[in-house]
Amino acid sequence: MSIILAYVPGPAGEAALQFAIKEASLHQTKLIVVNSSRGGALGDPQLASAEQLSAMRDLAEQAGVAIEIEQPIRNEDPDFEVLEAAQRHDAVLIVVATRRRSTVGKFILGSAAQRIIMEADIPVVTVKPART
Repeated sequence: MSIILAYVPGPAGEAALQFAIKEASLHQTKLIVVNSSRGGALGDPQLASAEQLSAMRDLAEQAGVAIEIEQPIRNEDPDFEVLEAAQRHDAVLIVVATRRRSTVGKFILGSAAQRIIMEADIPVVTVKPART
């Protein structure tokens, strides 16, 4: 049993990380972080840096949460990677970050979060960053 976090660096991703760690601690389960590059690009800004990955591990450790981080680079879309990880790890919950995007941006790029919500067989929680 595990909780899956679809992680993208930035304020929304950090808010989702905090939420996922709290949920994993509450349910005493492992947290699986999936940080995937769209199309397999190593230089993709959606990939977390080594420093960000280390900080994630530290936060989870401080909360007493076991964490596993996956950064698949396989030419698959992030939504596919998250849904596949949920099946592989017998997940009970998926946590995704949401952020504001224009209507045109949603139309052109689609929304990985929306596809995860629509296709997941388990509950999906969306987390927004706090307004500043």
